[in-house]
Amino acid sequence: MVVELLWPFVAVLAATYVILFGFLKKINEWYYVSMLGKKQHPLPPGDMGWPFIGNLWSFLRAFKSQDPDSFIHNLIKRHGPTSIYKTHLFGSPSVIVCSPEICRKVLTDDEHFSLGYPSSAIRLGGKKSLYGVPNSEHRRLRRLISDPINGHRALALYIGHIEDVVIPSLVELATMNRPIKFFTEMKRNGLKVIAQVLLGSAEDLVLSSMVKCYADLFPGVFSMPINVPGFAFHRALKVKKKGMIDLLMEVENDKGEKLEDEHIIDLLLLILFAGLESTAHTIMWALIYLNRHPEMLQEAKKEQQEVIERRPSSQKGLSLTEIKQMEYLPKVIDETLRLGNIGFAFFRKAATDVNIKGYTYFCSKGYTIPKGWKVVAWHRAIHMDPNIYSNPNEFLPSRWELQDHRLKGRNFIPFGAGSRSCPGADLAKLEISIFLHYFLLNYKLEEVNPKGPINYLPVPRPADDCLARIIKLP
Repeated sequence: MVVELLWPFVAVLAATYVILFGFLKKINEWYYVSMLGKKQHPLPPGDMGWPFIGNLWSFLRAFKSQDPDSFIHNLIKRHGPTSIYKTHLFGSPSVIVCSPEICRKVLTDDEHFSLGYPSSAIRLGGKKSLYGVPNSEHRRLRRLISDPINGHRALALYIGHIEDVVIPSLVELATMNRPIKFFTEMKRNGLKVIAQVLLGSAEDLVLSSMVKCYADLFPGVFSMPINVPGFAFHRALKVKKKGMIDLLMEVENDKGEKLEDEHIIDLLLLILFAGLESTAHTIMWALIYLNRHPEMLQEAKKEQQEVIERRPSSQKGLSLTEIKQMEYLPKVIDETLRLGNIGFAFFRKAATDVNIKGYTYFCSKGYTIPKGWKVVAWHRAIHMDPNIYSNPNEFLPSRWELQDHRLKGRNFIPFGAGSRSCPGADLAKLEISIFLHYFLLNYKLEEVNPKGPINYLPVPRPADDCLARIIKLP
């Protein structure tokens, strides 16, 4: 009897939920879309989600599952394979683009698109950061930052500095009689390299403080900008005001000149987000993937042994020529960057109404990206597209033997594209190559939980941060 009476109540609740849900979504749609007025071309398909939070819950649900690509797959299922969708993410009305052609258009068109990272990243970085400055100022800062770390001469100089950190770090890890969080150690190793190359010091006391600060800072970049105790953004704001920034304020050049305050965060974000996270992430996943494919591990190791065999007896350490002559290891690194996907997207903002035409067959006249809307270039969707990469979930370095993907560079953009592409990409790949060289020759990785779950936020990594033993080979 009680059950029979409950059914009408449950039905009313369910109906109320559906009606309320649809009503609130209609309000959000009206607020962001209808208020734009009539446009020459239609907006992309999609929906704006709930008021205030938009579609953030859908994003979080996908990325906190074991299938982060379900977010894009659901958009395709609901709105068709247009490769361009309107939405509301990270506090802003946005357009997601996920085809090679449209992504490259957005990333390389500085006239119509500026950087558009979430407000949390802008507030943490400041108006003078690489995430906040206009294109003209960005070009000036990029030259200042890029000149010391790119080019044959600079890279050749840094090999010795990187070896001075990598070799003793591996010895130390192998002497530990317990499993270690390999991802955490790789971030510490990367920080040592950066400190050695850029600051000339890798003291453990300073590094421990920087690692702790970074652990609190990074999760806040793509969080909701809620400055309340207990939220990631609040913790990140506190870190912004102390720790690493204080250290950078003390850095002087050979003339005794200190960095200007407005440029400190530029270096902070560049060093940590581009240099530290990408190298640690790529090294970890490259070794995990190779470990799980013994035949590929042997091929990678064989190439490194051949490097040693060809080397004159008088030579100590790697040379840039040797690194550039490697053929299989670059394929391993590229495939790791593709499959590992350290970041899921790049962020831009439309400076004016932009008509995206000729990139999709669903609308012959094209779609409008409204002025002021954020544009999310979802490069993860490109790297995991089975129409571009056959068996995209498989680790296949051999796919890079086909020149097709290299000739079509738009299909592979782990470091971005255009004037805003990562200025430290060459240095990052150099550090990755050197670490893998010494590891493959002398050590092996023994995971404690090889079949454990993966966390995809803020970056893809094993939930246990790759708890593993580093074992010295006989």
